[in-house]
Amino acid sequence: MFNSYMEDVRSFIDHDPAAHNPLEIILLYPGFKALRSHKRANWFYRHNMPFVARAISQRSAHNTGIEIHPGATIGKRVVIDHGHGIVIGETTEIGDDVMIYQGVTLGGTGKDEGKRHPTIESGVMIGAGAKVLGPITIGKNAKVAAGAVVVKDVEPNSTVVGIPGTVVKIDGERVDDLDQIHIPNPLMTAITSNQEQITELQNKVKELEEKLNENI
Repeated sequence: MFNSYMEDVRSFIDHDPAAHNPLEIILLYPGFKALRSHKRANWFYRHNMPFVARAISQRSAHNTGIEIHPGATIGKRVVIDHGHGIVIGETTEIGDDVMIYQGVTLGGTGKDEGKRHPTIESGVMIGAGAKVLGPITIGKNAKVAAGAVVVKDVEPNSTVVGIPGTVVKIDGERVDDLDQIHIPNPLMTAITSNQEQITELQNKVKELEEKLNENI
């Protein structure tokens, strides 16, 4: 158990350039505290003591601003950076080595029964303010950009941007976990392409006008 505890601490150090030492993470990082509280709450939940489980989770939510339902399944080396405003629903499943930033919602749509919340596979990064809704699957090593709203399955090694979320393949390779800014946006790519074509046409029209003026 101690090895697992220190493994979680090391994950925070690896993913947060601002982290100075393990003690700082253990005592001061709300994301770390929320995840440790969830482990306790989940134990009571799985042993048919839902009231105690909810009491632990609600106390943790009050102290950290991170609300994790005790029924959620969370893997190893998960990192919650900053974390304020995060909501993780009851039937959410999160794999190993997942990175979650502040303001993320892993929630339901209100229309589903049974499995109502997302499955986040290992190696996924979910950017600040992103919303992943419904019993969908975010594939391994996928990246959800800040502010994206995702309501459909996402293939592994993909990047999702926009509202609603649009999947963009990036040469089959994963983007740096810590970079939430330099993510290709298909809408902006299309706008830029159109603008380039318009500029090219304008230059051709200008050339034709100049030739006509020379011949007059």
